[in-house]
Amino acid sequence: METKLLNIQGKEQGTVALPEALFGKKPNPTFLHEVITAFLANQRAGSADVKTRSEVSGTGKKPWKQKGTGRARHGSMRSPIWRHGGVAFGPTPRSFRQDLPAAKRRLALAQALTAKLNSDSVVVLDNFDVKEPKTKAVAQVLKTLDAGKKPLIVSLADANLEKAGRNIAGVLQMLPADLNAYVVLNCSKVIFTKEALEKMAA
Repeated sequence: METKLLNIQGKEQGTVALPEALFGKKPNPTFLHEVITAFLANQRAGSADVKTRSEVSGTGKKPWKQKGTGRARHGSMRSPIWRHGGVAFGPTPRSFRQDLPAAKRRLALAQALTAKLNSDSVVVLDNFDVKEPKTKAVAQVLKTLDAGKKPLIVSLADANLEKAGRNIAGVLQMLPADLNAYVVLNCSKVIFTKEALEKMAA
């Protein structure tokens, strides 16, 4: 399995082999949904918290006697039905984490990459060298490649490229080891450097 190898001017420089393990897995929507739902659940902080009737400030004294006043009976001013009372059934800190086997995460990534390849949304560059950390240079390359509004750049660590690209809205830069199915499916186009692709295939 091969695809075109381009330079940053968008001109073809030959072809590059795509690893079958990453680009040869038929996408399964149900499986991808399961993995991505788990990924998004794991991003949740789960830190929302409200005070129950036992936590709000206030006295525990019965507001008035049970009988004889003509008023409804009450036992506490911290009841949820009172102003300044506690909240009934509100959120408390919890974990939304869903564990996924590493094999599932790898398979989901391969299926996501295959789906992007099938939709002609994978580009491989011979390099993405930026001599100076200039946003304009990266923006021009993305425009040449017709990268869309949410391109994903997968490259090895490069300080100039990271600085030049971080100020462009919608652009996401990642190392090969950090790639996952969600970011691949959520981007408009995946742009690999040849080095990063070889690192993933190793």
